[in-house]
Amino acid sequence: MLEPEPKTVVAFHAHPDDEVLLTGGTLARLAAEGHRTVIVVACDGAMGDATEPGALVRLDELRASARVLGVARVHHLGYADSGHGAILYPDPPDRPRFMRVPVEEAAKALAAVIEEEHADLLLSYDAAGGYGHRDHIRVHEVGARAAELTGVRLLEGTVPRDLVVRLGKALQALGILRRYDFSDPSWFGSPSSAITHRYNVGRYAAAKQAALAEHRTQVGRNRGGRFFRIIIRMPTPLYAATLGRREWYVEPRR
Repeated sequence: MLEPEPKTVVAFHAHPDDEVLLTGGTLARLAAEGHRTVIVVACDGAMGDATEPGALVRLDELRASARVLGVARVHHLGYADSGHGAILYPDPPDRPRFMRVPVEEAAKALAAVIEEEHADLLLSYDAAGGYGHRDHIRVHEVGARAAELTGVRLLEGTVPRDLVVRLGKALQALGILRRYDFSDPSWFGSPSSAITHRYNVGRYAAAKQAALAEHRTQVGRNRGGRFFRIIIRMPTPLYAATLGRREWYVEPRR
């Protein structure tokens, strides 16, 4: 993925916890190999006013996760979550929802961090945004535009669709992720033929599990929490040999 000489990698994500799920092993490995890693997150994880008590706890969890992964810097672009559903709620009084920010505006904000860091590589998302979340799709759009503005090399985080189908159906048999339709996986990840980089991160599975555990609000409270708890509680050798073995990327053609 990178030459042995130290480089700087900016990983652009939608929400706190995404940095672990898609790129946690990559970031841990890069940091261990002596590269500088930076996380830029678009949204703060809070749906309401950022001044409410506890509203920004997910950013604190992100910083704790980043420390586990060896990340040197965390930067929030200043946007609120757009939510995952049919309704796009009004903006909070103190910041816009990510989906209401023009792509060009957000791309310039990301480009400023890329240029400040003299980054050699930008990690972003594939065209499906991983699983179709509108904030994730916007990360893809903004990341692609920021790469155009700066000329930085771009790799888009993804997962193989065939793997998603197998895993999704297995989890649904256990009563997990029932809201997703795995009979039509076109909305999730990328076909294996499109994947250009398969990064071996099995040695960093323990760090990835520990980083995910720092996202306590997500592990404990919502529908995705059960999935998170399964990952965290899996014996590390089993996780390293299965779910935590590889991370995948698509390098777009310029």
